[in-house]
Amino acid sequence: MHDVRTVRAPSMLRLAAASLAGTAIEFYDFFVYGTAAALVLGPLFFPTFSPVAGTLAAFATFGVGFVARPLGSVLFGHIGDRHGRRPVLVASLLLTGASTVAVGCVPTYDTIGVTAPLLLLVLRFLQGLGLGGEWGGAVLLTLEHAPAGRRGLWSSFPQVGPALGFLLANGVVLGLSATLSEAQFAAWGWRVPFWAAGVLALVGLWLRSSLAESPSFLKIDDHARVPLAEVARDHWRLVLLTAGALSIGYAVFYAVTTWSLAYATERLGVSRSVMLICIMGAVLVKGSLTPVAALLGDRYGRRPLCLIGCTATALWMFPMVALLATAEPLLMFLGFLGAMLAFITMFAVIAAYLPELYEPRVRCTGAAVGYNLGGVLGGALTPIVATALVEQGGRVPWGVGAYLTGVALLSLGCFALLPETRPVPTVAAEPATG
Repeated sequence: MHDVRTVRAPSMLRLAAASLAGTAIEFYDFFVYGTAAALVLGPLFFPTFSPVAGTLAAFATFGVGFVARPLGSVLFGHIGDRHGRRPVLVASLLLTGASTVAVGCVPTYDTIGVTAPLLLLVLRFLQGLGLGGEWGGAVLLTLEHAPAGRRGLWSSFPQVGPALGFLLANGVVLGLSATLSEAQFAAWGWRVPFWAAGVLALVGLWLRSSLAESPSFLKIDDHARVPLAEVARDHWRLVLLTAGALSIGYAVFYAVTTWSLAYATERLGVSRSVMLICIMGAVLVKGSLTPVAALLGDRYGRRPLCLIGCTATALWMFPMVALLATAEPLLMFLGFLGAMLAFITMFAVIAAYLPELYEPRVRCTGAAVGYNLGGVLGGALTPIVATALVEQGGRVPWGVGAYLTGVALLSLGCFALLPETRPVPTVAAEPATG
Protein backbone atom coordinates (compact mmCIF):
# COMPACT_ATOMS: atom_id res chain seq x y z
CA MET A 1 0.00 0.00 0.00
CA HIS A 2 1.20 3.53 -0.80
CA ASP A 3 2.06 5.74 2.15
CA VAL A 4 -0.55 8.49 2.04
CA ARG A 5 0.86 10.29 5.07
CA THR A 6 3.62 11.84 2.98
CA VAL A 7 1.13 13.44 0.60
CA ARG A 8 0.49 17.07 1.29
CA ALA A 9 -3.08 18.11 0.47
CA PRO A 10 -3.01 20.91 -2.10
CA SER A 11 -5.10 24.03 -1.99
CA MET A 12 -8.43 23.08 -3.55
CA LEU A 13 -8.59 26.38 -5.39
CA ARG A 14 -5.13 25.89 -6.92
CA LEU A 15 -5.95 22.31 -7.84
CA ALA A 16 -9.29 23.23 -9.37
CA ALA A 17 -7.70 26.11 -11.30
CA ALA A 18 -4.99 23.85 -12.77
CA SER A 19 -7.57 21.24 -13.78
CA LEU A 20 -9.80 23.90 -15.31
CA ALA A 21 -6.95 25.49 -17.26
CA GLY A 22 -5.73 22.20 -18.68
CA THR A 23 -9.23 21.09 -19.63
CA ALA A 24 -9.91 24.44 -21.29
CA ILE A 25 -6.74 24.09 -23.36
CA GLU A 26 -7.56 20.56 -24.49
CA PHE A 27 -11.13 21.48 -25.39
CA TYR A 28 -9.82 24.54 -27.24
CA ASP A 29 -7.85 22.09 -29.38
CA PHE A 30 -10.93 19.95 -29.96
CA PHE A 31 -13.37 22.81 -30.63
CA VAL A 32 -11.20 24.78 -33.00
CA TYR A 33 -11.40 21.81 -35.37
CA GLY A 34 -15.21 21.83 -35.18
CA THR A 35 -15.34 25.52 -36.06
CA ALA A 36 -12.93 25.04 -38.95
CA ALA A 37 -14.98 22.04 -40.16
CA ALA A 38 -18.11 24.18 -40.22
CA LEU A 39 -16.45 27.08 -42.06
CA VAL A 40 -13.54 26.11 -44.34
CA LEU A 41 -12.39 22.48 -44.24
CA GLY A 42 -14.97 21.23 -46.75
CA PRO A 43 -13.81 23.26 -49.77
CA LEU A 44 -10.12 23.06 -48.80
CA PHE A 45 -9.89 19.31 -48.23
CA PHE A 46 -12.88 17.96 -50.20
CA PRO A 47 -13.03 20.34 -53.21
CA THR A 48 -14.45 17.74 -55.62
CA PHE A 49 -17.60 17.39 -53.51
CA SER A 50 -20.68 19.59 -53.71
CA PRO A 51 -20.90 22.23 -50.95
CA VAL A 52 -23.28 20.11 -48.83
CA ALA A 53 -21.30 16.91 -49.42
CA GLY A 54 -18.07 18.73 -48.57
CA THR A 55 -19.56 19.94 -45.27
CA LEU A 56 -20.75 16.41 -44.51
CA ALA A 57 -17.27 15.04 -45.24
CA ALA A 58 -15.68 17.66 -42.99
CA PHE A 59 -18.14 16.78 -40.22
CA ALA A 60 -17.28 13.11 -40.75
CA THR A 61 -13.63 13.85 -39.93
CA PHE A 62 -14.95 15.89 -36.98
CA GLY A 63 -16.85 12.78 -35.84
CA VAL A 64 -13.70 10.63 -35.93
CA GLY A 65 -12.48 12.55 -32.90
CA PHE A 66 -15.49 11.32 -30.95
CA VAL A 67 -14.97 7.73 -32.06
CA ALA A 68 -11.40 7.95 -30.77
CA ARG A 69 -12.43 9.36 -27.39
CA PRO A 70 -13.67 6.05 -25.89
CA LEU A 71 -10.42 4.42 -27.05
CA GLY A 72 -8.52 7.22 -25.33
CA SER A 73 -10.56 6.68 -22.18
CA VAL A 74 -9.60 2.99 -22.23
CA LEU A 75 -5.90 3.74 -22.79
CA PHE A 76 -5.62 6.58 -20.30
CA GLY A 77 -8.14 5.02 -17.94
CA HIS A 78 -5.82 2.02 -17.65
CA ILE A 79 -2.95 4.38 -16.80
CA GLY A 80 -5.11 6.29 -14.34
CA ASP A 81 -6.33 3.20 -12.50
CA ARG A 82 -2.96 1.43 -12.54
CA HIS A 83 -0.42 4.25 -12.18
CA GLY A 84 -2.31 7.31 -10.98
CA ARG A 85 -4.50 10.17 -12.15
CA ARG A 86 -1.65 12.69 -12.45
CA PRO A 87 0.29 11.00 -15.30
CA VAL A 88 -2.91 11.02 -17.35
CA LEU A 89 -3.11 14.82 -17.20
CA VAL A 90 0.37 15.27 -18.63
CA ALA A 91 0.26 12.60 -21.35
CA SER A 92 -3.21 13.52 -22.65
CA LEU A 93 -2.31 17.22 -22.86
CA LEU A 94 0.88 16.48 -24.81
CA LEU A 95 -0.92 14.22 -27.30
CA THR A 96 -3.82 16.58 -27.95
CA GLY A 97 -1.60 19.66 -28.23
CA ALA A 98 0.87 18.09 -30.65
CA SER A 99 -1.83 16.69 -32.95
CA THR A 100 -3.67 20.03 -33.00
CA VAL A 101 -0.55 21.95 -34.05
CA ALA A 102 0.01 19.35 -36.76
CA VAL A 103 -3.51 19.93 -38.18
CA GLY A 104 -2.49 23.53 -38.83
CA CYS A 105 0.46 22.30 -40.89
CA VAL A 106 -1.37 19.86 -43.20
CA PRO A 107 -1.27 20.96 -46.87
CA THR A 108 -4.64 21.19 -48.62
CA TYR A 109 -6.07 18.88 -51.28
CA ASP A 110 -4.80 21.13 -54.07
CA THR A 111 -1.22 20.56 -52.86
CA ILE A 112 -1.01 16.84 -51.98
CA GLY A 113 -4.31 15.40 -53.17
CA VAL A 114 -6.11 12.68 -51.26
CA THR A 115 -3.28 12.46 -48.72
CA ALA A 116 -4.53 15.75 -47.23
CA PRO A 117 -7.90 14.50 -45.93
CA LEU A 118 -6.26 11.24 -44.83
CA LEU A 119 -3.75 13.16 -42.70
CA LEU A 120 -6.61 15.24 -41.32
CA LEU A 121 -8.40 12.03 -40.36
CA VAL A 122 -5.36 10.61 -38.53
CA LEU A 123 -4.66 13.81 -36.62
CA ARG A 124 -8.30 14.21 -35.64
CA PHE A 125 -8.20 10.65 -34.32
CA LEU A 126 -5.15 11.51 -32.18
CA GLN A 127 -6.92 14.63 -30.89
CA GLY A 128 -9.84 12.51 -29.76
CA LEU A 129 -7.53 9.93 -28.21
CA GLY A 130 -5.92 12.59 -26.02
CA LEU A 131 -9.19 14.24 -25.05
CA GLY A 132 -10.61 10.85 -24.11
CA GLY A 133 -8.09 10.69 -21.29
CA GLU A 134 -8.23 14.34 -20.25
CA TRP A 135 -11.70 14.42 -18.73
CA GLY A 136 -11.22 11.42 -16.46
CA GLY A 137 -7.85 12.55 -15.16
CA ALA A 138 -8.83 16.18 -14.51
CA VAL A 139 -12.17 15.40 -12.91
CA LEU A 140 -10.91 12.59 -10.69
CA LEU A 141 -7.88 14.46 -9.40
CA THR A 142 -10.18 17.31 -8.32
CA LEU A 143 -13.04 15.14 -7.05
CA GLU A 144 -10.85 12.82 -4.99
CA HIS A 145 -9.17 15.71 -3.18
CA ALA A 146 -12.47 17.47 -2.41
CA PRO A 147 -14.49 17.28 0.83
CA ALA A 148 -17.42 14.86 0.42
CA GLY A 149 -20.04 17.58 0.84
CA ARG A 150 -18.51 19.78 -1.87
CA ARG A 151 -17.48 17.25 -4.50
CA GLY A 152 -20.03 18.63 -6.94
CA LEU A 153 -18.75 22.18 -6.61
CA TRP A 154 -15.02 21.46 -6.89
CA SER A 155 -15.35 18.87 -9.66
CA SER A 156 -17.45 21.35 -11.67
CA PHE A 157 -14.37 23.50 -12.31
CA PRO A 158 -13.03 21.13 -14.99
CA GLN A 159 -16.58 21.23 -16.43
CA VAL A 160 -16.13 24.98 -16.98
CA GLY A 161 -13.09 24.14 -19.12
CA PRO A 162 -15.09 23.18 -22.24
CA ALA A 163 -16.90 26.53 -22.18
CA LEU A 164 -13.62 28.44 -21.82
CA GLY A 165 -11.99 26.34 -24.53
CA PHE A 166 -14.90 26.97 -26.86
CA LEU A 167 -14.90 30.72 -26.19
CA LEU A 168 -11.14 30.90 -26.71
CA ALA A 169 -11.27 28.89 -29.96
CA ASN A 170 -14.14 30.86 -31.42
CA GLY A 171 -12.78 34.16 -30.13
CA VAL A 172 -9.60 33.57 -32.09
CA VAL A 173 -11.60 32.64 -35.21
CA LEU A 174 -13.85 35.68 -34.74
CA GLY A 175 -10.83 37.97 -34.43
CA LEU A 176 -9.29 36.53 -37.57
CA SER A 177 -12.59 36.84 -39.44
CA ALA A 178 -12.81 40.50 -38.50
CA THR A 179 -9.27 41.33 -39.64
CA LEU A 180 -8.73 39.08 -42.66
CA SER A 181 -10.48 38.88 -46.00
CA GLU A 182 -12.30 35.67 -46.97
CA ALA A 183 -9.41 34.79 -49.29
CA GLN A 184 -6.79 35.34 -46.56
CA PHE A 185 -8.76 33.34 -44.02
CA ALA A 186 -9.11 30.43 -46.47
CA ALA A 187 -5.46 30.64 -47.56
CA TRP A 188 -3.77 30.69 -44.14
CA GLY A 189 -5.86 32.38 -41.45
CA TRP A 190 -7.69 29.20 -40.44
CA ARG A 191 -4.33 27.62 -39.52
CA VAL A 192 -3.43 30.21 -36.85
CA PRO A 193 -5.77 28.84 -34.11
CA PHE A 194 -4.21 25.39 -34.55
CA TRP A 195 -0.67 26.73 -34.24
CA ALA A 196 -1.63 28.63 -31.08
CA ALA A 197 -2.43 25.28 -29.45
CA GLY A 198 1.30 24.63 -29.01
CA VAL A 199 1.77 27.67 -26.77
CA LEU A 200 -1.36 26.82 -24.78
CA ALA A 201 -0.20 23.23 -24.24
CA LEU A 202 3.08 24.44 -22.74
CA VAL A 203 1.15 26.70 -20.36
CA GLY A 204 -1.05 23.77 -19.33
CA LEU A 205 1.93 21.51 -18.67
CA TRP A 206 3.51 24.19 -16.45
CA LEU A 207 0.29 24.57 -14.45
CA ARG A 208 -0.02 20.83 -13.90
CA SER A 209 3.62 20.08 -13.10
CA SER A 210 3.26 20.49 -9.31
CA LEU A 211 -0.08 18.75 -8.67
CA ALA A 212 -0.19 16.00 -6.03
CA GLU A 213 -1.58 12.54 -6.73
CA SER A 214 -5.15 11.70 -5.69
CA PRO A 215 -5.41 10.42 -2.08
CA SER A 216 -8.13 7.94 -3.09
CA PHE A 217 -5.78 6.37 -5.62
CA LEU A 218 -2.93 6.19 -3.09
CA LYS A 219 -5.15 4.29 -0.64
CA ILE A 220 -5.97 1.48 -3.07
CA ASP A 221 -4.33 -1.74 -1.88
CA ASP A 222 -5.19 -3.95 -4.84
CA HIS A 223 -5.19 -2.18 -8.21
CA ALA A 224 -7.20 -3.75 -11.01
CA ARG A 225 -4.88 -5.69 -13.32
CA VAL A 226 -6.98 -4.93 -16.41
CA PRO A 227 -9.46 -2.17 -15.45
CA LEU A 228 -11.41 -2.40 -18.72
CA ALA A 229 -12.03 -6.12 -18.24
CA GLU A 230 -13.31 -5.50 -14.72
CA VAL A 231 -15.57 -2.69 -15.91
CA ALA A 232 -16.92 -4.80 -18.78
CA ARG A 233 -17.58 -7.75 -16.46
CA ASP A 234 -19.06 -5.99 -13.44
CA HIS A 235 -20.28 -2.60 -14.64
CA TRP A 236 -21.35 -3.02 -18.29
CA ARG A 237 -24.95 -2.03 -17.59
CA LEU A 238 -23.80 1.12 -15.80
CA VAL A 239 -21.53 2.08 -18.70
CA LEU A 240 -24.37 1.70 -21.22
CA LEU A 241 -26.82 3.67 -19.08
CA THR A 242 -24.40 6.54 -18.52
CA ALA A 243 -23.50 6.65 -22.22
CA GLY A 244 -27.17 6.84 -23.16
CA ALA A 245 -27.87 9.40 -20.45
CA LEU A 246 -25.08 11.74 -21.54
CA SER A 247 -25.77 11.52 -25.28
CA ILE A 248 -28.31 14.38 -25.24
CA GLY A 249 -25.81 16.75 -23.64
CA TYR A 250 -23.35 16.19 -26.46
CA ALA A 251 -26.10 16.30 -29.09
CA VAL A 252 -27.39 19.67 -27.90
CA PHE A 253 -23.98 21.23 -27.43
CA TYR A 254 -22.73 20.32 -30.89
CA ALA A 255 -26.06 21.11 -32.54
CA VAL A 256 -25.68 24.64 -31.17
CA THR A 257 -21.94 25.14 -31.56
CA THR A 258 -21.15 23.25 -34.77
CA TRP A 259 -24.18 22.33 -36.87
CA SER A 260 -26.07 25.60 -36.41
CA LEU A 261 -22.95 27.55 -37.43
CA ALA A 262 -22.78 25.72 -40.74
CA TYR A 263 -26.56 25.80 -41.25
CA ALA A 264 -26.99 29.52 -40.64
CA THR A 265 -23.97 30.64 -42.68
CA GLU A 266 -24.66 28.32 -45.64
CA ARG A 267 -28.47 28.16 -45.75
CA LEU A 268 -29.71 31.36 -44.12
CA GLY A 269 -26.97 33.76 -45.24
CA VAL A 270 -26.11 34.87 -41.70
CA SER A 271 -22.58 36.22 -41.39
CA ARG A 272 -19.94 34.13 -39.67
CA SER A 273 -19.26 36.86 -37.11
CA VAL A 274 -22.91 37.23 -36.11
CA MET A 275 -23.30 33.50 -35.61
CA LEU A 276 -20.13 33.22 -33.56
CA ILE A 277 -21.25 36.07 -31.30
CA CYS A 278 -24.70 34.51 -30.75
CA ILE A 279 -23.24 31.10 -29.93
CA MET A 280 -20.43 32.45 -27.78
CA GLY A 281 -22.87 34.54 -25.75
CA ALA A 282 -24.94 31.47 -24.88
CA VAL A 283 -21.84 29.41 -24.03
CA LEU A 284 -20.50 32.23 -21.83
CA VAL A 285 -23.69 32.18 -19.71
CA LYS A 286 -23.52 28.40 -19.55
CA GLY A 287 -19.93 28.43 -18.31
CA SER A 288 -20.66 31.13 -15.72
CA LEU A 289 -23.57 29.19 -14.21
CA THR A 290 -21.81 25.81 -14.03
CA PRO A 291 -20.61 26.15 -10.39
CA VAL A 292 -24.07 27.39 -9.34
CA ALA A 293 -25.76 24.31 -10.79
CA ALA A 294 -23.08 22.11 -9.20
CA LEU A 295 -23.82 23.64 -5.78
CA LEU A 296 -27.47 22.74 -6.26
CA GLY A 297 -26.34 19.20 -7.01
CA ASP A 298 -24.42 19.09 -3.71
CA ARG A 299 -27.53 20.23 -1.87
CA TYR A 300 -30.37 18.43 -3.64
CA GLY A 301 -28.68 15.53 -5.41
CA ARG A 302 -27.14 14.76 -8.80
CA ARG A 303 -30.00 12.72 -10.27
CA PRO A 304 -32.82 15.29 -9.80
CA LEU A 305 -30.87 17.96 -11.68
CA CYS A 306 -30.11 15.53 -14.50
CA LEU A 307 -33.80 14.63 -14.82
CA ILE A 308 -34.84 18.31 -14.80
CA GLY A 309 -32.22 19.27 -17.39
CA CYS A 310 -33.13 16.38 -19.66
CA THR A 311 -36.84 17.20 -19.52
CA ALA A 312 -36.17 20.88 -20.24
CA THR A 313 -34.04 19.89 -23.23
CA ALA A 314 -36.81 17.72 -24.69
CA LEU A 315 -39.28 20.59 -24.36
CA TRP A 316 -36.95 23.22 -25.89
CA MET A 317 -35.65 21.60 -29.06
CA PHE A 318 -38.53 22.57 -31.37
CA PRO A 319 -38.57 26.19 -30.13
CA MET A 320 -34.79 26.31 -30.57
CA VAL A 321 -34.81 25.32 -34.24
CA ALA A 322 -37.74 27.67 -34.91
CA LEU A 323 -35.81 30.58 -33.40
CA LEU A 324 -32.70 29.61 -35.36
CA ALA A 325 -34.65 29.63 -38.63
CA THR A 326 -35.64 33.28 -38.14
CA ALA A 327 -32.00 34.31 -38.78
CA GLU A 328 -32.59 37.16 -36.30
CA PRO A 329 -29.53 37.46 -34.00
CA LEU A 330 -31.46 38.12 -30.76
CA LEU A 331 -33.94 35.30 -31.37
CA MET A 332 -31.17 32.88 -32.33
CA PHE A 333 -29.28 33.81 -29.16
CA LEU A 334 -32.39 33.15 -27.04
CA GLY A 335 -32.81 29.76 -28.68
CA PHE A 336 -29.19 28.83 -27.98
CA LEU A 337 -29.36 30.22 -24.44
CA GLY A 338 -32.35 28.05 -23.52
CA ALA A 339 -30.54 24.98 -24.85
CA MET A 340 -27.34 25.79 -22.94
CA LEU A 341 -29.21 26.36 -19.66
CA ALA A 342 -30.91 22.97 -19.98
CA PHE A 343 -27.58 21.41 -20.92
CA ILE A 344 -25.66 22.75 -17.93
CA THR A 345 -28.38 21.72 -15.48
CA MET A 346 -27.34 18.17 -16.36
CA PHE A 347 -23.64 18.46 -17.09
CA ALA A 348 -22.61 20.63 -14.13
CA VAL A 349 -23.13 17.64 -11.81
CA ILE A 350 -21.86 14.92 -14.14
CA ALA A 351 -18.24 15.35 -13.02
CA ALA A 352 -19.25 14.26 -9.52
CA TYR A 353 -22.06 11.90 -10.53
CA LEU A 354 -20.20 9.57 -12.89
CA PRO A 355 -17.11 8.89 -10.72
CA GLU A 356 -19.29 8.33 -7.63
CA LEU A 357 -21.05 5.51 -9.47
CA TYR A 358 -17.80 3.50 -9.60
CA GLU A 359 -15.46 2.13 -6.95
CA PRO A 360 -12.04 3.88 -6.89
CA ARG A 361 -10.07 0.93 -8.34
CA VAL A 362 -11.83 1.18 -11.73
CA ARG A 363 -13.19 4.72 -11.48
CA CYS A 364 -10.91 6.33 -14.06
CA THR A 365 -11.77 3.74 -16.72
CA GLY A 366 -15.47 3.32 -15.96
CA ALA A 367 -16.40 6.98 -15.69
CA ALA A 368 -14.33 8.04 -18.72
CA VAL A 369 -15.59 5.25 -20.98
CA GLY A 370 -19.23 6.04 -20.17
CA TYR A 371 -18.64 9.75 -20.63
CA ASN A 372 -16.92 9.37 -24.00
CA LEU A 373 -19.30 6.75 -25.38
CA GLY A 374 -22.00 9.34 -24.81
CA GLY A 375 -19.90 11.63 -27.00
CA VAL A 376 -20.00 9.11 -29.85
CA LEU A 377 -23.77 8.73 -29.61
CA GLY A 378 -24.50 12.44 -29.28
CA GLY A 379 -21.55 14.51 -30.49
CA ALA A 380 -20.23 12.55 -33.46
CA LEU A 381 -23.58 11.85 -35.10
CA THR A 382 -25.47 15.08 -34.51
CA PRO A 383 -23.79 17.44 -37.04
CA ILE A 384 -23.92 14.70 -39.70
CA VAL A 385 -27.55 13.67 -39.04
CA ALA A 386 -28.71 17.28 -38.68
CA THR A 387 -27.05 18.35 -41.96
CA ALA A 388 -28.64 15.41 -43.78
CA LEU A 389 -32.08 16.12 -42.26
CA VAL A 390 -31.98 19.75 -43.35
CA GLU A 391 -31.65 18.62 -46.97
CA GLN A 392 -35.01 16.84 -46.67
CA GLY A 393 -36.94 19.74 -45.10
CA GLY A 394 -37.92 23.36 -45.63
CA ARG A 395 -36.58 26.55 -44.11
CA VAL A 396 -37.39 25.51 -40.54
CA PRO A 397 -35.39 22.33 -39.73
CA TRP A 398 -38.19 20.53 -37.86
CA GLY A 399 -36.49 17.20 -38.52
CA VAL A 400 -33.50 18.34 -36.46
CA GLY A 401 -35.83 19.34 -33.63
CA ALA A 402 -37.49 15.92 -33.74
CA TYR A 403 -34.14 14.15 -33.73
CA LEU A 404 -32.85 16.10 -30.72
CA THR A 405 -36.13 15.61 -28.85
CA GLY A 406 -35.87 11.86 -29.43
CA VAL A 407 -32.32 11.76 -28.10
CA ALA A 408 -33.46 13.76 -25.04
CA LEU A 409 -36.21 11.24 -24.29
CA LEU A 410 -33.74 8.36 -24.60
CA SER A 411 -31.39 10.09 -22.16
CA LEU A 412 -34.23 10.84 -19.77
CA GLY A 413 -35.06 7.12 -19.60
CA CYS A 414 -31.42 6.27 -18.88
CA PHE A 415 -31.14 8.87 -16.11
CA ALA A 416 -34.33 7.50 -14.55
CA LEU A 417 -32.66 4.08 -14.21
CA LEU A 418 -29.51 5.41 -12.50
CA PRO A 419 -29.24 5.70 -8.69
CA GLU A 420 -28.49 8.81 -6.64
CA THR A 421 -24.90 9.13 -5.38
CA ARG A 422 -24.77 12.37 -3.36
CA PRO A 423 -23.10 11.66 0.00
CA VAL A 424 -25.44 12.17 2.98
CA PRO A 425 -24.11 13.43 6.34
CA THR A 426 -25.20 10.35 8.29
CA VAL A 427 -23.27 7.98 6.03
CA ALA A 428 -19.49 7.58 6.35
CA ALA A 429 -17.73 9.05 3.36
CA GLU A 430 -14.19 9.02 2.10
CA PRO A 431 -11.97 11.22 4.29
CA ALA A 432 -11.73 14.79 3.05
CA THR A 433 -8.31 16.10 2.23
CA GLY A 434 -9.01 19.61 1.01
